[in-house]
Amino acid sequence: MVVNKKMAAAGLAAMMAVLPLAGCGSSKDSGGSESSPSASASATPSASPSASPSESASASPSAGDAGPKLTGDFEIQYFVGGYGDKWWKKVIADFKAANPDLNVIEDGGPKINDQNKPRWIGGNPPDFVYIDGAGLNDRQMVEDGQLEDLTEWFKTAKNVDGTLISDILAQPPQQYDGKIYNIPLVLNSWGVFWDKALFKDKGWTEPTDFQSFLDTGDKIKAAGITPFIHTGKYPYYIQGAILYPAIVSANNDDYSILKDMADSKVDAFKSPAVMAGLQQIVELRDKGFIDKASIQINHTDSQMSFLQHKDAFIPNGLWLPNEMSKDIPSGFDFGFIPSVTQKAGGKVVANTSTATVAIASKAKNKEAAKAFLSFIFSEAQASQWAELSGAPSNIKGDISSSSAPNFVKDAAKFLTDPNTVVIPTITFNADVEKVMWDATDALTIGKITPDEWVKRVTDAAAKVKK
Repeated sequence: MVVNKKMAAAGLAAMMAVLPLAGCGSSKDSGGSESSPSASASATPSASPSASPSESASASPSAGDAGPKLTGDFEIQYFVGGYGDKWWKKVIADFKAANPDLNVIEDGGPKINDQNKPRWIGGNPPDFVYIDGAGLNDRQMVEDGQLEDLTEWFKTAKNVDGTLISDILAQPPQQYDGKIYNIPLVLNSWGVFWDKALFKDKGWTEPTDFQSFLDTGDKIKAAGITPFIHTGKYPYYIQGAILYPAIVSANNDDYSILKDMADSKVDAFKSPAVMAGLQQIVELRDKGFIDKASIQINHTDSQMSFLQHKDAFIPNGLWLPNEMSKDIPSGFDFGFIPSVTQKAGGKVVANTSTATVAIASKAKNKEAAKAFLSFIFSEAQASQWAELSGAPSNIKGDISSSSAPNFVKDAAKFLTDPNTVVIPTITFNADVEKVMWDATDALTIGKITPDEWVKRVTDAAAKVKK
């Protein structure tokens, strides 16, 4: 999943708690109303607390028991990327069953954002939208007045289980001038993957920090396998999983430095922590760990090379296994850790990103849209998301006993560990970000030095500030 926002892309702690829902989850290029709260919360009845995740998710006692019936047309727009559409198909079917008098219209697909763009511009959008994939930018949609103000509704909104939605979110909604327009549904973490089965067979040690990563890399290289491959066409993969966590670790586990960089503060890029992070990439390069093919390939090509054991490690997001599900060899067992750049005994750093959901400001059926929000933000749906999408959701919950993939459960453990440093989603200036991508690519192949990387990026940041 090529996620520009994938940087996004960036609250994983929440995801861990629930690790139910990235590939390209929040990618920009596939790695982004004030009705009665009680009405929206009660439009769909609560499922029995004793029901299993699948049962409670689809339970549908008479929709009229808890409030006015939902009627009319209700249209849902959702992007289909690395997470697939199995969860969307299931949750929409469950919602239809709970609201038989409502005509639910599905509008999903890998190109749906571009296909529906004229409708959003023309003021005739779907009622509900999943903001993910290329062609959608939450901040731009807010600035263009396309999203409903959910500030007051969110204060008291409950899910179908009667729990305040605000109490079960791992990462809270982003605010725009103090207001809420979209709610994080998917919680993704960048990190490094490997094949546990291969490592067990070869007797290689799974990495827990930078030194163990290097030590294992030496053994991998000696065995004739390239230790590391990344997606050179989309440098934010190596930045999200390697560079940013390295900078935070070197900054005493304080991620405020990334916020300063995102604000284009020139001095932030000159920090010793940034130089330390860049030096770690240089070390991987100079040890011959980085596959030379990386610089020119896209995400699926690099991921395929990894799956074929031509390369042992790959920086990526949690959408990877689901995105490549049709190409995963038999017996392949994904290992995952959010960061490998910390010192021995240091804290793991999880660089997270989210994909959100919202209601169109010009939606024709806002009551149904709010009822749907209450329906999907439940623990049952969080667990179901983990099982069907192979990634974590932004809903807190224990998925240890669910049928979610083991790597998702592993990620959840990291994300719920109080010792993990969780970096919330941070959005950089687009112009500065592009210069960083190009400079990082150049650094990985030795075309520039860390000092030259800093010079390029600080020049861009200074230009933005002017």
